[in-house]
Amino acid sequence: MSLRETLEQQRPSPVLAGLASIAPQRQFALVKSQLHKDILAQVDLRSMEAMPQERLRAELGAIAERLLDQQKEVLSDLERRAIVEAIQNEMLGLGPLEPLLADTTVSDILVNGPGSVYVERRGKLEQTAVRFDSSAHLMRVIDKIVSRVGRRIDESSPMVDARLPDGSRVNAVIPPLALDGPMLSIRRFAVIPYGMDDLLSFGTLTREMAELVTGLVRGRVNLLISGGTGSGKTTLLNVMSAAIPADERIITIEDAAELQLQQPHVVRLETRPPNIEGKGEINQRALVRNSLRMRPDRIIVGEVRGAEVLDMLQAMNTGHEGSMTTIHANSPRDALTRLEHMLGMAGLQASARTMRHQISAALSVVIQISRMADGRRKLVSLQELTGMEGDVVTMQEIFLFDQTGVASDGSVLGRFRATGIRPKFAQRLRTRGVELAEDLFDPERRME
Repeated sequence: MSLRETLEQQRPSPVLAGLASIAPQRQFALVKSQLHKDILAQVDLRSMEAMPQERLRAELGAIAERLLDQQKEVLSDLERRAIVEAIQNEMLGLGPLEPLLADTTVSDILVNGPGSVYVERRGKLEQTAVRFDSSAHLMRVIDKIVSRVGRRIDESSPMVDARLPDGSRVNAVIPPLALDGPMLSIRRFAVIPYGMDDLLSFGTLTREMAELVTGLVRGRVNLLISGGTGSGKTTLLNVMSAAIPADERIITIEDAAELQLQQPHVVRLETRPPNIEGKGEINQRALVRNSLRMRPDRIIVGEVRGAEVLDMLQAMNTGHEGSMTTIHANSPRDALTRLEHMLGMAGLQASARTMRHQISAALSVVIQISRMADGRRKLVSLQELTGMEGDVVTMQEIFLFDQTGVASDGSVLGRFRATGIRPKFAQRLRTRGVELAEDLFDPERRME
């Protein structure tokens, strides 16, 4: 495949499109690599660190232009600009990934070694023509990402979770765990956080469901958002959190900070991995415990994965109403089972009935969100926990998505509907000043 064809597949920026006329991609890599070495040899970057980013980028561009003048390569103006931009991205950004990070249609970037980069657009994976020069080149980019947030990755610690400045989630795995070279996964976050109107336009839920979930947040109902990987749990949590009043103190706890809450009084806490000696780790459970001493109105845990679930449920049971978290599970019932298993991981010496009673007392609603076969995310079930019958936590479904089939273009067909059950929390919301439409739960009502 020619360089022009690979670049057209990659959908590069107009400047990078100039590379299409440079014959083999190897030539571009060699020119860029040599130019990079020349700049490092001639420039004292420490003296340039105090410059504003835009001025530093301009200075590096001028230096690169001057060095290109000394090269024997015959390049057009567009080709020169493309190489200069690649150098600027290499030294100030994340190198070959910068065009993908600038593409607002890309939601995930998946690097499977230096020679294989995939992206997700509109829920579908596609391969790009982006390449790294070598495994060492990819490792430099990974090191740049993780060092920004005070984390490390090496042979003694070959896996790491980190984040980009915009909040995008990053995971990296390197040899010896990764057999085909360093692996990098970037879960993108929107520069402008999504709002409820965005989810409505995407078809994630209906206006009636939006009215209810907004009312649940305003009415300080404890919520659990359940879903699989990439189903949109954190996005939904972000959108729902916009309904929290601005006069409340919110504490967020995450492994890698992703939440983008817009309220003025938000305290963000993030876990810390162990240092090179294996000491100094601060996990989510320690942060949840400490948050109880910080006078929170609400506690939001980005995702419960282990022992911290015990302290989270206890916080929900002891006055921190309106707290929220997410969990990986394929159904609301599976989510409760996972919570029960996590309580066992926390060392809680209690019967299954006692654990389930604690779960049912702490949580009022489980919201299930799923990524459909066509890549779209939908809120497929909203269920209320109603208590215990014997040893079983009882639940009733309030809203659901009925899938009826798949269209010829692959899009999922179906409709949202109410089950007709009026939830117990409706009276609770009314006493807290949250009025819901009288026919909101009418199964005959046409949902928009």
